[in-house]
Amino acid sequence: MWMETGEPFDDVEIELIARNPARNIHRRYKILASVDLFGAVIVETRWGRVGAAGQHKIRSFAFGLDADRYVRSILARRNSAETRLGTPYKIQAL
Repeated sequence: MWMETGEPFDDVEIELIARNPARNIHRRYKILASVDLFGAVIVETRWGRVGAAGQHKIRSFAFGLDADRYVRSILARRNSAETRLGTPYKIQAL
């Protein structure tokens, strides 16, 4: 509802890296979020092995609150990496 209330949506750029050379884990995850010309929030995620092209997904949200929930769900999943992969993601850039 940020569009209706006039609340601004801050651009987001987060890069996460998970490295564990002993287990051959070299992963990256990048989240970019910004408002387009029509007022929709665009969230782009890129992931894959460090140094490789990887994959990406782009989603559009009419409301900043929905985009915020989506980004938080991605971060929650990345936060559980230590349990799943044996190594945590660390914030590389904000």
